[in-house]
Amino acid sequence: MARQQMLKLPEVLSELGMSRAAFYRMRARGKAPKLIKLPNGQLRVRRSDLDDWLGNCEEDMAA
Repeated sequence: MARQQMLKLPEVLSELGMSRAAFYRMRARGKAPKLIKLPNGQLRVRRSDLDDWLGNCEEDMAA
C-alpha cells in the first residue's frame, strides 16, 4: 500500500487561499480538516483528509 501524501500547513493554506490565523480560527470552531502533529512538532494534513473536507464544504454549500 502506498503511503498517503502529507501536506505541510503552508501548502494547505496556499491551496485554500487562507491565512494561518483564519485557519486556526476555523480549527478552533471544529470546522477545519484534521491535522496530524508529528513527533518533531510539525503539522501535516493528509491529502485524502483535505480532499474529503473540501468535498464536504461543497455539499454544505449546495444544501
